[in-house]
Formats: sequence, C-alpha cells, structure tokens
Amino acid sequence: MRPTQPSKGPSQRQLRVGEQVRHALSDALARGEAPDPALDGFIISVLEVRMSPDLKLATALIMPLGGKGEKEAIAALNRNAKALRGAVSRRLRGMKFAPDLRFRIDDRYDEAARIEKIFAQERVKRDLKENDLRVKRDLKENDLRVKRDLASRRGSETDENDE
Repeated sequence: MRPTQPSKGPSQRQLRVGEQVRHALSDALARGEAPDPALDGFIISVLEVRMSPDLKLATALIMPLGGKGEKEAIAALNRNAKALRGAVSRRLRGMKFAPDLRFRIDDRYDEAARIEKIFAQERVKRDLKENDLRVKRDLKENDLRVKRDLASRRGSETDENDE
C-alpha cells in the first residue's frame, strides 16, 4: 500500500474524468434531457466539474446565462440529478460507476470582482504603493551589498595572486 501524501489538489485522473463529465453534462443539458419543464427556461453553462478522489461524486459549478434565476436553476438541477446522472452515464465510457451529481453556483467571478473592488480603494492603493517603494529600496540595498561583497572578494583574490 502506498503511503498517503498530503493533498496537493486533484489528481490527473480526477481532472480528466471531471472534464469528461462536464462535456457529457453540458451536452445533456443542451439537448434538454432533464425531464423537468422548469429547466426549459434556463440556458446553463457548466463551467467546471470537480470530482471526489474515488470518482463517485461530481460537483458541477454552473451559471445560468445572464446570472438570473440562480437559486431556481440549482433547485431544478438538484431535483433532476438522477435523470442527468443517467444521461451522463450513457455518454461516459470506461467508468465502472456513474458519479452522483451535485450542483453549485460558480461564484469565482463574484469573488474576483469583490477583490478588484478592494484593490481599487484609495487606502489599499496607497498601502500597495508604500510597500512597492519599500521592496524597491530593499532590493537596491541588497544589490549594493552584493556588489561590495563581490568587489571585496576580487580584491582579496588579487592580493593572494600578488603574493
């Protein structure tokens, strides 16, 4: 048995299977294979599928077109998870089990916008500018120190060669 390693993120297999599930799920949603009429009103983008280490659970990060009706879309998708699992399993080859599907809203864009808003604040800009100046000063001092050390080594090497 292999020793366990600390988690470094998803394995290649998890990433590959996640991408296959994402394609199959996108295709099933585009073809309207979910029996719920509530899903007919949505155009849903499947942005990422994260697989569990045992590949039995797939968490799909989705976003309805226009970002409207997120809660309703998630509720409808979770109600139809079994039907969508069947549609995905028909498209997947070489897997022993079809993964159970969970659906979540992809909030990475909202989080990125929040961070950009923080960076745009005057107080943060000032702090970043002060930090940049401090880093530049430290780098300049370090460069001078290295040059002095090199010059002193060259000087001591010349003294040794003269003897």
